[in-house]
Amino acid sequence: MPIKKYNPTSAGRRQSSVQTFDDVTSTTPYKKLLVSKKQMAGRSSNGKISVRHRGGGAKRHIRLIDWKQNKFDIPAVVQTIEYDPNRGARIALIAYKDGEKRYMLAPHGVTVGTHIVVSKEKGEPNPGNRFPLEKIPVGMMVYNIELQPGRGGQLVRGAGTSASFLAIEGENAMVKLPSGETRLIHKACMASIGSVSNPDWRLVRWGKAGRMRHRSIRPTVRGKAMNPVDHPHGGGEARNSIGLKYAKTPQGKHAHGVPTRGRKHTNRFIVRRRNKKQSGS
Repeated sequence: MPIKKYNPTSAGRRQSSVQTFDDVTSTTPYKKLLVSKKQMAGRSSNGKISVRHRGGGAKRHIRLIDWKQNKFDIPAVVQTIEYDPNRGARIALIAYKDGEKRYMLAPHGVTVGTHIVVSKEKGEPNPGNRFPLEKIPVGMMVYNIELQPGRGGQLVRGAGTSASFLAIEGENAMVKLPSGETRLIHKACMASIGSVSNPDWRLVRWGKAGRMRHRSIRPTVRGKAMNPVDHPHGGGEARNSIGLKYAKTPQGKHAHGVPTRGRKHTNRFIVRRRNKKQSGS
């Protein structure tokens, strides 16, 4: 998918770019796989804000993606490649031989008419086909990887991403993730061949605040620009430092250098940690 730039007719247009949607073949989603999306505005199931600066935006509908793809050895064909407002990647509507239709995360390079195979046995390593890691040739690029057999794809689902399948070691497969982390995953876990579609998604420049508001992203105000009652960094008569030994969140906790990753029992599956500079953290 190429990126389109406009002439700088305004300040917002000067810096912005848009997708061309040349790879999209249908603008009408399959209604049986649509549900309304409730606006949570960054709140958790308890109703408390867990992600700040979220709210508003264009109304969306959720496309029900088949993450498990558990219809084994039933021929399927790609009918449409569609835009999904909830993710950067494209989705594909596939029709099985028994008449059922499902959405799947579209791989890069797959077009209408492509045949998709999901099997627990070894098959052709074509983009979009899905097999257990132990049945995939070593060195292949994979995406939509399971963490537990039968649970459905959880890893490598972002637009343009892919993981490298490195080796089989006993009961586990060694996979290098897009973050640079090398991890052991059970060899019975399913993975799709290829890489996720729409690799140019990261090149889109939104250009102006209005386009971000359409994406439900609200303005971010610096803590230093606030009053002391609103933020630990607030206050002061001019350009002042934060006046603290370390940066804090609005709740008074450490803002930098504090590990946030939970589930420490999974550390034993990490062969090599990710490169923090490359991953942007």
